[in-house]
Amino acid sequence: MANCPICRQRPAASEYKPFCSKRCADLDLQRWFTGSYAIPAGPEGSAEDESEPG
Repeated sequence: MANCPICRQRPAASEYKPFCSKRCADLDLQRWFTGSYAIPAGPEGSAEDESEPG
């Protein structure tokens, strides 16, 4: 079984999978809410370049 991705010390609990506890699950959620996790965006205009027929 894999360890918790937040504390990396305990195995994941089935109730909070993939986390080991409610605390670690809440920490992960808080990181999403505050913007600690972000998906990097490409250069501006790259979506337009890809959608135009060439």
